[in-house]
Amino acid sequence: MTTAKEPLSCRREDYSLPSDLHYLNCAYMAPLPKAVEEAGIAGLRRKRDPSKVEPQHFFEESDALRARFARLVNLADPRRVAIVPSVSYGIATVARNTPIERSQNVVILGEQFPSNVYAWRRRVSEADAELRTVPAPESDVDRAVAWNQAVLEAIDSSTAAVALPHFHWSYGTRYDLAAIGERAREQGAALIVDATQSIGAYPFDVAELRPDALICAGYKTLQGPYSIGFAYFGERYDDGEPLEETWAARRDSQNFAGLVDYEDDYQGGAVRYDVGERSNWILIPMMAAALDLVLDWQVERIRDYCRTLTEDLFVTVQEMGFGVEDPAWRAGHLFGLVPPAGTDVETVREELARRRVMVSVRGRAVRVAPSVYNDTRDVEALLEALQASSRAGAAP
Repeated sequence: MTTAKEPLSCRREDYSLPSDLHYLNCAYMAPLPKAVEEAGIAGLRRKRDPSKVEPQHFFEESDALRARFARLVNLADPRRVAIVPSVSYGIATVARNTPIERSQNVVILGEQFPSNVYAWRRRVSEADAELRTVPAPESDVDRAVAWNQAVLEAIDSSTAAVALPHFHWSYGTRYDLAAIGERAREQGAALIVDATQSIGAYPFDVAELRPDALICAGYKTLQGPYSIGFAYFGERYDDGEPLEETWAARRDSQNFAGLVDYEDDYQGGAVRYDVGERSNWILIPMMAAALDLVLDWQVERIRDYCRTLTEDLFVTVQEMGFGVEDPAWRAGHLFGLVPPAGTDVETVREELARRRVMVSVRGRAVRVAPSVYNDTRDVEALLEALQASSRAGAAP
């Protein structure tokens, strides 16, 4: 195991990516590391002989996974972590258990990922309340500062909840969760954070930022499989109603012989919010292997690796006319490059695809999301593709 002082080196050998592919799209999904793939295969093979799957496996492995995630986000009590299949599942659970009166509002962002929007649209509609959307500023000057300030100004004494990401999924804009959280607490509002695009690549400290709920999918910056994620629930949600009534979430459910002695009480913490069949013998070991890698690599070192890898790119793309977020409000692992006015985005797409550079177009931005498997060759290929499309008339 490496020490925290040693810079992280490229980890491409831990993946099975094609040698000619420049995969800069972790915000879409991370490729499976070899160790995670192997854990999934081993998990699949367990089903060959179900006699080896014993009652304690339904609980011990899930709890060990909670402990890994808790360590990652500096959470003292792993039992406050629920295992969920998706961000939408976690957000729907939060929305169901957040009291909202007719006179109140819920604050969200414009162009926010839908998983943190639809549940709130339904919830405020049912309560005949207001969904208060804070759009992106029209000006690119001090854009992140203005957007963060607008969020703060949208929160008032009638705000029931503030639901937003850590980083914007298209533009990579960072939100000042410390200031927004303080403002929310002053007004008695719940702070709900979707950190799918940051946890595992950028530090997140639950003890410091104090969200009331934190939701994170596992298949992006956590390097895990699809259909498993995590949801931290603070004390505000201790007595809530889960989306489904799973037997494993009830008190004394470890006693298989007594399962028909139906128990109304739940296990402590956030276990009540676990998805049904959470003890998946394929996904649980895969996610555990992924978190082991991230914990070994260390989030601060992952952040620094991505930052160093991309820092020279921004100078050149800005000279080409692309808009980028201010350095104080962006991260190396996720950022949007907004093409100059008049750019034929389809030409840019084609040039990127021709050179086997994998990124995404989200909103107005060419979204770039490197990770530990990328190196300078990938960044150079991206830059060459953008320059080539510029020469072809895609950008002035």
